[in-house]
Amino acid sequence: MNRTAVLNVVGLSRRHLGPHTPRLSAFAAAGHSAVVDPAFPAVTCTAQSDYLTGRRPSEHGITANGWYDRTLAEVHFWKQSNHVVTAPKIWDDLKAADPSFTCAQMFWWYNMYSGADWSVTPRPMYPADGRKFFDVYSWPYDLRPALKKDLGDFPFPTFWGPAAGVKSPQGEPDAATRWIADSAKWIEKAKSPTLNLVYLPHLDYNLQRLGPAHPDVVDDLRRIDAIVGDLLDFFAGRGVTPIVLSEYGITPVSRPIHLNRLFRERGWVTIKEELGRELPDIGNSRAFAVADHQVAHVVVNDRSILDDVRKLLESTPGVAEVLDDAAKKARGIDHPRAGDLIAVSDEDAWFTYYHWFDDRKAPDFARCVDIHRKPGYDPVELFLDPTIPAVKLRILWRLLQKKLGFRMLMDVIPLDATLVKGSHGARPRSQDDWPLILSTLPLPTGPIRSTDVHGILRAAVTG
Repeated sequence: MNRTAVLNVVGLSRRHLGPHTPRLSAFAAAGHSAVVDPAFPAVTCTAQSDYLTGRRPSEHGITANGWYDRTLAEVHFWKQSNHVVTAPKIWDDLKAADPSFTCAQMFWWYNMYSGADWSVTPRPMYPADGRKFFDVYSWPYDLRPALKKDLGDFPFPTFWGPAAGVKSPQGEPDAATRWIADSAKWIEKAKSPTLNLVYLPHLDYNLQRLGPAHPDVVDDLRRIDAIVGDLLDFFAGRGVTPIVLSEYGITPVSRPIHLNRLFRERGWVTIKEELGRELPDIGNSRAFAVADHQVAHVVVNDRSILDDVRKLLESTPGVAEVLDDAAKKARGIDHPRAGDLIAVSDEDAWFTYYHWFDDRKAPDFARCVDIHRKPGYDPVELFLDPTIPAVKLRILWRLLQKKLGFRMLMDVIPLDATLVKGSHGARPRSQDDWPLILSTLPLPTGPIRSTDVHGILRAAVTG
């Protein structure tokens, strides 16, 4: 087998290859490149599952980054157990072909309890008194202390939230991505895996925060190019074949769409008040949208209003299409985790999870970075609230409260969805905004289906 490293440069598209990415551009020019017809939806968990299984969501079950569990009547986002991916993964196939095959999964998602030999993923610790400690989870367990001894603590606040992609007291703009890159080199030196899956998220932050056309994104392109260039040199020097891959491209957006507010206006969303805050009671709602970037899985508990919900979605500005059962089957996303209807936004729009009309009654988690409690993806977590006077002093005060052992909320996230300038999930019109695959090995001509990436990676390893 040929040892291979897959560098997942999140958000990279053909549009980014040029003077600000000299190493990536040279790698593409010297080898082979192709665009990938994006997974549907074009979001992290679905794209990675397409790549690693060669199947579509109808088979592997990953219909988005999160979904509504109809049995528990709860929305679950960013789960980490690999058992939720209900199809064999590339490491299962390759281990069956050759028992000597080994795999390292460095921050790719669904990282826990997989068949990979070594894995590291973000995982805070939550003591019973309500505190939260940033950390990583590893398998085997002794990998975590060894990595932290050599690399220091993982700079968790720079991985997601207002400190991601910007210079802050928590680190440089690319601190999290550099730590992951260093961990990939560490695992190569220590274990020499046959397949090393490396997640490099730096581009993702400001492409969403500022938009792909913002001039400041040039700095992000230069930073990720330097990180990737260093890894290309490192792996080549150790006889490892590198492949550069991305999950999706990001397009400019200017229109947030609040589907749950529209549903609430029609009496379809049930609200329960807790401690003066409004939370959705999804199990008792007639209809509710689980928003994930440019795709919303719409749960219709009351089937008598299914046609009404569809008509409302189709008449909502910014909604490009609505998928029913037949359309879901055609897209390969007819799975029990999928919504009864799936709304897809226009390229310049995206869906929020917002259900409240009065910001004073928004749930307490709405103003925090809280990726698991929110019933939908929230890119506004990348911002600090500009309406809070001396917001950084508030952060220092909250940190002091935490240090002294008091309960506190890091409530510094705004509730203004118009701040977000980039998104993904829908299929961009231009192939320049599709994800990329770059390799020294031959690639098929023309756009590659997301499910065909699996075969390309497998062939790279098996020769």
